[in-house]
Amino acid sequence: MIAAIVPVKRLAQGKSRLAGALGRDGAEQLALAMLEDVVAALRGARGIDVVAVVTPDAAVADAAGRAGARALLGPDPGLNPAIDRAARELAADATLVVLGDVAGATSEDLGTLVAAIDGRPPIAAIAPSRDGGTAALARRPHAAFASRFGPDSANAHRAAARAAGVPCGEHPLPSLALDLDDAGDLRAFLATRHGGARTRALLRALGVGAER
Repeated sequence: MIAAIVPVKRLAQGKSRLAGALGRDGAEQLALAMLEDVVAALRGARGIDVVAVVTPDAAVADAAGRAGARALLGPDPGLNPAIDRAARELAADATLVVLGDVAGATSEDLGTLVAAIDGRPPIAAIAPSRDGGTAALARRPHAAFASRFGPDSANAHRAAARAAGVPCGEHPLPSLALDLDDAGDLRAFLATRHGGARTRALLRALGVGAER
C-alpha cells in the first residue's frame, strides 16, 4: 500500500507572512483551499491507495474529511515527528509526503513520484521546491531515512539518503516547484497554468491578482 501524507499546522499558527497581505481570516481560508487542492490532486494520482492529512487542528481535520482524505488528528509533536507518526499509523509499504501549501500540484506530477519508487527498496524520489525546500518526498519504505522537512530540506533529504545508502531520484516537477509562503508567491502562482482551482478562485475573490 502507498499512502500519501499531507501535514498541516494549526490554522492560527500557519502562514504568518501571508496574514499581512490577506488578513488572518484570509490566510486561514487560503490554507484550507490549498489543502483541498492538494488532496484532490493526490486522489487523482495513479498508484496512491490512501490520502491522509495529519494535523492538530480540528477544523483542518474536518476539511480533510470533506475533501475525501483520512484525517489523523492529534497533538502537535513538530512537523517531522507528526509525519513519521502518521506513517506508522497508516502502516503503508511506501509513502508520498506532500506539503499542504503546494497548491498547484497536479495528479500527473504526483504520479511521477509514485512511479519513481516502483523499484527494489530502499528507494526514494524527491521533488524540490524553488526555495530549496522539499515539496514532496516519496520513500519505500518510509523509514528508509529520516524526514527532514524544514528550511533547506531538499539538501537535508539528499544528505540523509546518501548517508543511509538509499538511491534518491531528483524530480524538479513544474507543478511542485512553488509553495505559497508570501505575497510574491501568490502572484507567481496566479501566473502559472498548473492546478489549484480552489486556491485560484479564493485568491481572486480576495482581490489578489485583480490588477491582472
